[in-house]
Amino acid sequence: MRVSAAPQLLASRAAGWFRRLLQKPKQSSSCTGSGRNASTGCSASSSPSSSSSARSSSSSAGAAVARAGRPAPVDISSSGSARWAKSYDVCICHSEVDLEFVEELVSYLESQPQSFRCFLQLRDAVAGSAIVTELCDAVQNSHCWVMLITPSFLQDPWCKYQMHQALAEAPMANGRTIPVLKDIDRKDYPRELRNLYYISTVLKENSFRQIRDTVLHYLEELCRSSASGTEQ
Repeated sequence: MRVSAAPQLLASRAAGWFRRLLQKPKQSSSCTGSGRNASTGCSASSSPSSSSSARSSSSSAGAAVARAGRPAPVDISSSGSARWAKSYDVCICHSEVDLEFVEELVSYLESQPQSFRCFLQLRDAVAGSAIVTELCDAVQNSHCWVMLITPSFLQDPWCKYQMHQALAEAPMANGRTIPVLKDIDRKDYPRELRNLYYISTVLKENSFRQIRDTVLHYLEELCRSSASGTEQ
C-alpha cells in the first residue's frame, strides 16, 4: 500500500503544479505593462504612473487628430492682420427701398464681437462725390460684398452697376460676393450670380447669422493665407 500511494501523491502534486504554471501567463499577459493596460482597460495590477501616462498619450493623440482636421483659429483683429488692408469688411449693395432691412443687418454685424466694419452708402458716402466714384471705391475698399437681391434691386440701375463692379473685381473669389434673396422667386435670381450660392431671408435671424459666418470665414481664410505667405 505504501508503494502504490506514493505515485498517486506525486501525480496529484505534479498536476497542481502544472495548473498553477499554466495560470500565471494568463494573469501577467492581461494586466502587465502600460501598453497592454491601455488596450484592455485593466487597472487592478497597473501602477498609477503607467495608467496616467497611457491616458495622457491617448488624449494628446486625440488632440492632434482634432487639430489636423480643423484649421488653427486666426485672430482677425490683431494689428498685423490682412483684414486692415481695406477700409471695410463688407459693403452692403442694396436698393433705397430696402434701407430698413439693411440697417438692421448693419446694426447686427457691427454689434458682433468682431465689430465688422460695414459700408452703407447713404451713411458713409462722401457728400458731393460722384455716385459712380463712391460705388467703385466702396467695392474696391471692402473685403466682401453683400448683394440684397429684391424686386427693387433688380429695377435699380445703380444696384446692377455695383453688382457688376463686384463681379469684375473678383469673379471667382469664394465668399467675397454674398447674394441674399428677399421677396423674389428663384427664377428671378440674376444670371450673373448663378454660379454662386445665395442666402434666403425667409428666416431673418438665420440669414443674418449666415451672412456673419460667411464674412468671418472669408476674413479668417484671408488672414491665414496671408500669415502663411509671410512665414514662407
